Amino acid sequence: MTGAPAIHGIIAYPITPFGRDGGVDTATLSALLEKLIGAGVHAIAPLGSTGEAAYLTEDEFDSVVDTTVNTVGHRVPVIVGASDLTTANTIRRARYAQHSGADAVMILPVSYWKLSTREIAQHYATVAAALDIPIMAYNNPATSGIDMSPELLVQMFTEIDNLTMVKESTGDLDRMLRIKELTGNTLPFYNGSNPLILDALTAGASRCTAAPNLRPHPASTCTRRPRPVTMTPLNPSTKVFRRCCGSSLPAACPPRSRQASISSAPTSEIRAHRCCRLTRPASTKCVPC
Repeated sequence: MTGAPAIHGIIAYPITPFGRDGGVDTATLSALLEKLIGAGVHAIAPLGSTGEAAYLTEDEFDSVVDTTVNTVGHRVPVIVGASDLTTANTIRRARYAQHSGADAVMILPVSYWKLSTREIAQHYATVAAALDIPIMAYNNPATSGIDMSPELLVQMFTEIDNLTMVKESTGDLDRMLRIKELTGNTLPFYNGSNPLILDALTAGASRCTAAPNLRPHPASTCTRRPRPVTMTPLNPSTKVFRRCCGSSLPAACPPRSRQASISSAPTSEIRAHRCCRLTRPASTKCVPC
């Protein structure tokens, strides 16, 4: 396997634009990629759920891969979503991405039929054996219909050499904490649920995913905010949300307050910050996103 790319911060998932003729609009896609990179995102991940990979022909898929890799030009890592309904075509797509110059591929389990854990692991092992680049296992049961447990993900991480990272999109923070616990924090996990981003970063995720196609600049510029005074060690990607929380807040924001805590506090002293979903004293200044 080739060396795993250094992937951190905001991973941007571009849409796949189409022209009036129904084909992929590669010029618009290239312009979008330039906008995302110019805004400071840390990686590009085409052909995920946002990129409509499930609905593209193979020619369209290849066109998006080529346009993305050529436009990005090694300025940031490229992680190509290479999932398909069969293991054979997943391998075809993943190999095409590898040969085109992608740094890694993101793969869902085969969907439609309910697979056993052994069959899911065999799918990933077979794809991995055909590649020389890292695989990000993508757990998104809302779209794939298959839910991979933290135990299964960790098992595959242990047994499959080039399965090196996980994108966890269930929106369940406990799953991320379980992955961290089972591996001693050696398996990088990427949060794929936007409402959970702050909690995930606080829990230990050093990466997060987003589809900032309309307004990429606010999220990416947050990562360059100077580090405030710390109460606990600041996870690098937590800086993404420091502007939303306000510079006077602790570097490691606690998880969202439970409803019981909110209801027991005097209303005049509490403000719910819409960006980071924290409960803070009303005297604390919140910097709008």
